[in-house]
Formats: sequence, C-alpha cells, structure tokens
Amino acid sequence: MAANTKRMGTAKHLTGRAARYGGLRLARRLIKPIPIVGTAVALGFAGYEIRRKGWRNGLIHVGLDVTPVVGTVKDVIELFTGDLIPDKKSQKG
Repeated sequence: MAANTKRMGTAKHLTGRAARYGGLRLARRLIKPIPIVGTAVALGFAGYEIRRKGWRNGLIHVGLDVTPVVGTVKDVIELFTGDLIPDKKSQKG
C-alpha cells in the first residue's frame, strides 16, 4: 500500500512540474508580443493625439507611449492622475 501511495505522489509531482513548465512557456509567449502590440496601438492613435494636443505635445505624447517601458509607466501614472501632457487650448471662444 505504501509503494502505491509513493508512486502516486511521484506522478502528481511530475504532473505539477510539467504544468508549471507549460504555464511558464505560455506566459512567456503571451508577454513577448505585448510591447509590439502597444507600439502599434500608440502609432494608430498618433494622428488623433497630435490633433488633440498640438504638434509638439502630441509628438511628445506619442513618443513616450511608443517607448515600451516608459509608455507603460506613463499610462499607469495617468490612470491615477489624469493626462500628464495637456491638450491644446480650444480655438472656440
């Protein structure tokens, strides 16, 4: 009976290790393209941001968003504080 329990424990151990290894590989595969996706989204909204913020501020905003780590940090800060780079003043009076 003890031998059977030992074999079962080994099987669970190997299954757990295999699952962790598979999970780590899957996580790595999912995380790798995120900077590319984020860059593509930032570039897709570049025209909108430049029109909203003006040439200088819009280009600074897009440049920060396109940079992978800096863009992520900026977005997290803006989530709590609002826009760091202000929109241009409206021409309407």
